[in-house]
Amino acid sequence: MFDLAFIWAALIAFAVLAYVLFDGFDLGIGILFPFFAAEHERDQAMNSVAPVWDGNETWLVLGGGGLMAAFPLAYAVVLPALYAPITAMLLGLIFRGVAFEFRFRSRRKFLWDWAFAGGSTLAALAQGVALGALVQGVPVAGRAYAGGWWDWLTWFSLLTGVALVIGYGLLGATWLIWKTSGTLQHKAYRLAFVTGLGTLGLIGLVSLIMPFLDPIFRQRWFSWPNILYASPVPILVALAAFVLLSGLARRWERAPFLAAAALFVLSYIGLGISFYPYILPPSLTIWDAAAPASSLQFLLVGAVILIPVILAYTAWSYWVFRGKVRAEAGYH
Repeated sequence: MFDLAFIWAALIAFAVLAYVLFDGFDLGIGILFPFFAAEHERDQAMNSVAPVWDGNETWLVLGGGGLMAAFPLAYAVVLPALYAPITAMLLGLIFRGVAFEFRFRSRRKFLWDWAFAGGSTLAALAQGVALGALVQGVPVAGRAYAGGWWDWLTWFSLLTGVALVIGYGLLGATWLIWKTSGTLQHKAYRLAFVTGLGTLGLIGLVSLIMPFLDPIFRQRWFSWPNILYASPVPILVALAAFVLLSGLARRWERAPFLAAAALFVLSYIGLGISFYPYILPPSLTIWDAAAPASSLQFLLVGAVILIPVILAYTAWSYWVFRGKVRAEAGYH
């Protein structure tokens, strides 16, 4: 018989990863927005994601809705633990979305430029802070959140928040390398190199700190034979870093984005190795937090239909808008 709780954990993990990859680069473009020239470069950068940005956020809805339906206990614990960063993220996404719609129709573009940049940065920072708070651990007592209002705000959660902002900036810069040309592409190469070094440094720093946060993390990475099974992850991270930096040095267009995406995927896999089998370490496992089997089975029917439709639409939209983008005329 299939382990429905594990299947749903995998589906939600996939939805979150898809959101990070797809929405990460357009958040990154917003983060880098102040570094672009006021009109021509900013128009070109925004046009590069205008056809796909709203579809990218479908994965966030799927991940959050799936967590509420399939793991209601985890959802009930996470919300009070992370009310502040989640609210900040939603406000940032609202500002960014409004800026997308109003910027091209306003005579005062600079106001919407800053709304786009500020909303993107706030959303990315809040996501990173929430991640850091989850890594630190969420106290649970009697099937309810047992911590305080400010438990999410620590030096480590701020570190992961900054790391995600810089990482999204790397995704945005490498996306622009792939999708633009001329002065904006040239500037994107420089930004990608700076954010790439920052991302690699922060991945290393967070990876060194995590084993000291919880004995479970140390056991996952440094006990035998776990160290043998986990060793491919840092090796592949080093390979992706080499491809990223060499691709930027040689002015490749597509490889830097793929290498940056690989860094995110590998970091996510590393996080999964540290977390499993907990959905909220160190208190709740996947099976502790899961809904009844009948509910999971019913929900799975809908997921089997919905997820392929989302994947097909996403693939089709990126195929349609697969060329280079021009500031004055969009994709061609």
